Amino acid sequence: MTAEPLWSGARLLAAMEAAGRGPVPGAIGGISIDTRTLEPGDAFFAIRGDSRDGHDFVAGALDKGAGLAVVDAAHADSFPADAPLAVVPDVLRAMEKAGMARRAELQAGVVAVTGSVGKTGTKEALRLVLSRQGKTHAPVASYNNHWGVPLTLCRTPRDVRYGVYEIGMNSPGEILPLARMVSPEVAVVTTVQPVHLAAFESIEGIAREKASIFQGLRPGGTAIVNADIPQAGLLRELAQDSPAGRVIGFGESADADVRLLGCCLTPDLSTVEASVNGQSVAYKLGSPGRHIVLNSLAVLAAAEALGADLALAALALGDLKPPAGRGARQMLHAPAGPFTLIDESYNGNPASMRAAIENLGRMAPGGRGRRIAVLGDMLELGETGPALHKGLAEPVLGNGIDLVFACGPLMRSLYDALPSRLRGAYAAQASGLEPLVLDALRAGDVVTVKGSLGSRMGTIVKAMTARFPVETSDD
Repeated sequence: MTAEPLWSGARLLAAMEAAGRGPVPGAIGGISIDTRTLEPGDAFFAIRGDSRDGHDFVAGALDKGAGLAVVDAAHADSFPADAPLAVVPDVLRAMEKAGMARRAELQAGVVAVTGSVGKTGTKEALRLVLSRQGKTHAPVASYNNHWGVPLTLCRTPRDVRYGVYEIGMNSPGEILPLARMVSPEVAVVTTVQPVHLAAFESIEGIAREKASIFQGLRPGGTAIVNADIPQAGLLRELAQDSPAGRVIGFGESADADVRLLGCCLTPDLSTVEASVNGQSVAYKLGSPGRHIVLNSLAVLAAAEALGADLALAALALGDLKPPAGRGARQMLHAPAGPFTLIDESYNGNPASMRAAIENLGRMAPGGRGRRIAVLGDMLELGETGPALHKGLAEPVLGNGIDLVFACGPLMRSLYDALPSRLRGAYAAQASGLEPLVLDALRAGDVVTVKGSLGSRMGTIVKAMTARFPVETSDD
């Protein structure tokens, strides 16, 4: 039996209200905005980025076998007359129209996730637990912005049972239009933290922006909020003023509908006891950390709200693993023996930085090894940035961290606040810190690398894995 194509050419053109030129294909296998990952038969959308215009790559996309190129009218005449084109006034807007058309076709249970911290991890946990109960689609990466959300909708097969979508923001007013595109039955706000304070006057402003996801809910849908944070009451109030027919709180608070009853945290996993709307659940969680435990409550709340089997969802969480850049671990081999790398380099904010330091504190170094934190700037914190960085000295001292390497002008505030015995080295940029870190590593160390994406801490991770081979087992 032949699988149904993602789109027919005619249906995609109709959804975008596009004019077809050249031989429009009968079937389209995928949607692409990047020629490096394009597969033959894909439709290539020539969207404009901050630094590049996708129209510059249309010829390359067609050479690689793209079945269709979506271009704007201003560029259409620059391509051969026999090129398969969909001509539109605006390519990004056309992708939005196609995404909304696909959403209208879905018979799936759809959940949208936002929050200052934990969006991607919660999205991945939902992908895991829901995929065990039916065909599930979720973005392949943190595609949570103005192009990532419509791209993910366009890529969603019509026959999925569940759809999981992540919605992010950097500035006010960004979440609501994306939430309306997704039109979820369930919407989750993982937490509200002092992130993006450069664009907001207060944490309350951030909470209101996050809560705007509830305005995108289908009538009678479920809003899921963190019951433990100071903004919980505001989130509940805003959810009740939305189309939501049900509001669920999760956390440790006595009034949480999905409540943590107890947990045991270890360096590699956690065991959890919880009450989910009055039903007792005990499960293992394959990804370590207290913040992961709390977010797992939101996952179970969302699964239950979508009608999934709660016991199977809890069982699946035992297989949860941290993704690359968000807590993934590797054993690397220094000349005298192995050490552990914890890659947290994808992002950094005050809440996730503290969680990473706490997790590092639970790790037991081997032999003469040390707990080492390699930290880069947390960005977009506005005028509170220096104080929030300096405040990390408390968890560093309280979790037995032996050595801190720091880079960036903001992280200097932390470095200067530490006692001299904990100061590994400081550099203005990751490139300057890299050789200092590599030369200091030895067998038995446990090393966490973390910072905002813009601080480029991932380059240090790449340098470590390039110099030190991955430790292999003889088993």
